[in-house]
Amino acid sequence: MAANTLPIPTVDFSIHIADSGEKYSTKERIMKDVPAPITTKPTREQFFSKRDPTKPDIEFLRNHFFHEGRITEEQALWILSKGTEILRNEPNMLEVDAPITVCGDIHGQYFDLMKLFEVGGDPATTKYLFLGDYVDRGYFSIECVLYLWALKIWYPETLFLLRGNHECRHLTDYFTFKTECKHKYSERIYEACLESFCCLPLAAVMNKQFLCIHGGISPELVTLDDLRNINRFREPPTHGIMCDLLWADPLEDFGQEKTNETFVHNHVRGCSYFYSYHAACNFLEKNNLLSIIRAHEAQDSGYRMYKKTKTTGFPSVITIFSAPNYLDVYNNKAAVLKYENNVMNIRQFNCTPHPYWLPNFMDVFTWSLPFVGEKITDMLVAVLNVCSKEELDEGREHVLDDERRQVIKNKILAVGRMSKMFNLLRQEAEAINELKSALGTDVLPQGYLALGSEGIKSAITTFEDARSIDQANERLPPMRSSSRSVGGAQEEVAPAAGSAGMSPAASISAAGSTTSVAAAPASAAAAAPAQPRPTTPTSAAAAPAAVSVAATAPASSQAAAAAPSSSAVAAPAAKPKTPDASPTKKGISPSSSTSSVKTAGSAAVDGGLSAGAKDDGSKKSAPPSPNTQKRSIFGKLNKK
Repeated sequence: MAANTLPIPTVDFSIHIADSGEKYSTKERIMKDVPAPITTKPTREQFFSKRDPTKPDIEFLRNHFFHEGRITEEQALWILSKGTEILRNEPNMLEVDAPITVCGDIHGQYFDLMKLFEVGGDPATTKYLFLGDYVDRGYFSIECVLYLWALKIWYPETLFLLRGNHECRHLTDYFTFKTECKHKYSERIYEACLESFCCLPLAAVMNKQFLCIHGGISPELVTLDDLRNINRFREPPTHGIMCDLLWADPLEDFGQEKTNETFVHNHVRGCSYFYSYHAACNFLEKNNLLSIIRAHEAQDSGYRMYKKTKTTGFPSVITIFSAPNYLDVYNNKAAVLKYENNVMNIRQFNCTPHPYWLPNFMDVFTWSLPFVGEKITDMLVAVLNVCSKEELDEGREHVLDDERRQVIKNKILAVGRMSKMFNLLRQEAEAINELKSALGTDVLPQGYLALGSEGIKSAITTFEDARSIDQANERLPPMRSSSRSVGGAQEEVAPAAGSAGMSPAASISAAGSTTSVAAAPASAAAAAPAQPRPTTPTSAAAAPAAVSVAATAPASSQAAAAAPSSSAVAAPAAKPKTPDASPTKKGISPSSSTSSVKTAGSAAVDGGLSAGAKDDGSKKSAPPSPNTQKRSIFGKLNKK
């Protein structure tokens, strides 16, 4: 009996045979040119630097995160704890000197952040100011936070981090950051990040000339002292000066307003204000400043210079956005602003390839349900079709058998329709998931599903298309019942594209040619000039385009040192009262890839702001001492 028993067949699951007969190894990666993620976590010896055992090894972390590696939860908490301790002791408004590189939104694009440091310079030798929005929308937000906080531990006096609108509980819970933290680490890490976000400074004055913030000015912001009196150690409110610093935008018709209103309700965001050209000019003149440098809005070219002030001839507002190809669909360039040797260079760069994640960190099993359903229905159809037509036709004379045959036929037809439905779901799921991933949201804009699969795939083709589609995510997100947020926050919206409100001197042609306009200089207080720093990008093969904003000596019209291909827009000092009239000069350099705007001479650059801003007479309570804040989420970790 045993001799007649057939042997159990053995299946080699390490080999997959395709329908075409080709064999594939299940132990090897199909895409061999895509490196596998690092699966091991660093030891204590790997995590801490050999040069200074009290600090993390930032070179190791950079490469580890670049290959999708993760650190232990205790190591992540240690970085956040040390970084929070440094941030908590910084003032609301930082005062930073040139040379410095100013960066806009990052939005979880870690691989583009690495490119940013190539373009902007090594953090070990370059001073940096980030304007916020490190998290959400991108799928590598926690890597951005941990790496930037590690750099802050190493360079607390040369790397500065401001708060953006996304550094709050409400938005990180609504968008992707909370989900990312729970997927890659734990909710404990998420809570530690939120505590650290509440310690981020709100503003910085660069070189005593430029106010650097994330969003914009507020009707409650009269002097710089108003910034010093804010209690920043909290969730951002839905109104007030702190909200406006994070959420305000320039008017879409900035510089071409048809009314005299200086602040208009921001209907696009659902909170805060739009501020006008006159509001910006009045604030700058009152506080002896040249310009407002902010982020918060995606720009097609990575930056935007708004209308110049009448007194200085310098752009009243400059927007910097440092996330290239935002959401993988905007097709925009990114930019950083390098201010050194009295020259402000705007350097552009493109996106870097990055690993792919399914929408909202979905696992492959959930994502593949439509595929599995399609195959299962095919199997059911095959099972039901085992009965031949002759067998089904037998017993036609019996009514009961006839009814049974009809029932079986109906089932076969129903399963067939189900198979078609799953096939359609599979095809549409690919396009819909791609669109949701691109928009960073669970809710698609109304009407886009009606376009069909081809319409969905071709819905996003240009920067304007992406911004228009993404506008539904720009408003204040609805409050979730499970959310503990008490403050308001919302996603950002980009202004109307084009160069409306921009001076011709600030625009750049596609070929890289520039236009320069000279304005009259004015007197200014003497001060030491800023130290020069090299501006050459690291990689010549991927050298980014650059736009320069430089400073010329007053009354002498002598240009500061700049690249030979640069052209310039000269402007007076930070506090001009009666600027001289001078003829306008224009020059075009077809071969240039750099556009320059010159502020005041070296003496004027450092002396544009008086030692103390004038008080408006109002008495405000000082922010609470950092030592009186609530108990740290890090617990006993700080005592180790």
